[in-house]
Amino acid sequence: MFKFLRTPEKEAAPTGPVLDLSGPRLRRAFENLVEAAEATGGVERYVTALSLKASLFEEVLGRGHVREMTKTEFLDLAAFITPVRRRVGGWLGQYGFDLLRDRLARLMDGWSDPATGAARIQAFCDSFPKDKEHRWVRDLAAEALHFTAPDRYPLMTRWVWDQKVGTGVIREIWFAEDVDSAKIDVGDGIDTFRALAAELEGFLKEQGVFRDLPLYTDLLMAHVYAAYINDRGGQYLRQDFSAEGDNMAHTRRMLGLDAVDTESGRTRLKLIDGTAHVLGGAQAITHQEAS
Repeated sequence: MFKFLRTPEKEAAPTGPVLDLSGPRLRRAFENLVEAAEATGGVERYVTALSLKASLFEEVLGRGHVREMTKTEFLDLAAFITPVRRRVGGWLGQYGFDLLRDRLARLMDGWSDPATGAARIQAFCDSFPKDKEHRWVRDLAAEALHFTAPDRYPLMTRWVWDQKVGTGVIREIWFAEDVDSAKIDVGDGIDTFRALAAELEGFLKEQGVFRDLPLYTDLLMAHVYAAYINDRGGQYLRQDFSAEGDNMAHTRRMLGLDAVDTESGRTRLKLIDGTAHVLGGAQAITHQEAS
């Protein structure tokens, strides 16, 4: 657990990666989240929006439904995954929807068994070129599994932790005097994300949060990384995270909750012809929750 929770008593041997997280950093982030969310309805409103997002993903992707998914239903989902909505329109225009649906079906086959999750994610990512034009593929796999079954799969997106470049939420809450120069020797496999989720859920319980813990964890992580974008992010990070006049703007964007224009139904997902995808799923997140 966190340093501020440690006691001299003998601790049980860890069963996964050991994450040396900073209790004070987490406390500050949580307090800031509560304060920042107040102006737009409070933390509960954001957790409700994430719950609705999860319901949409489960209906379209879960319980074998993925093989019946239409292109419109997929685009509805993709609009709520920020890295994906910027790239997938062009990919679909070149390769077609049927190929992507087949790959997603293989990813989601056995979704109720997390033990096979790592292998399925790897196979999904390996079916695409390994270049920077396809970095969104990992995020698609991560969000598809997590939001279909938040209690079974932790959120494993690149912004949570990307070992190759050494950036993500883990660095921002790492216990070190100089976090920027700290060497964090932690992989980005599923065990790391499970360990992180367990640590953060333990922290949230200490703060009095006992329900919807996976979604509260998502929100806390997004707010941590949004602070990094605000404080130290370069232009390459800001291109899809422009300021919108409130302290939760980047937090919403990390989680895709800014997907829909409340007046028109147009989303931030651009199709191959440059037009915006219009939300078409009848069970999609309501405008008032996604705005």
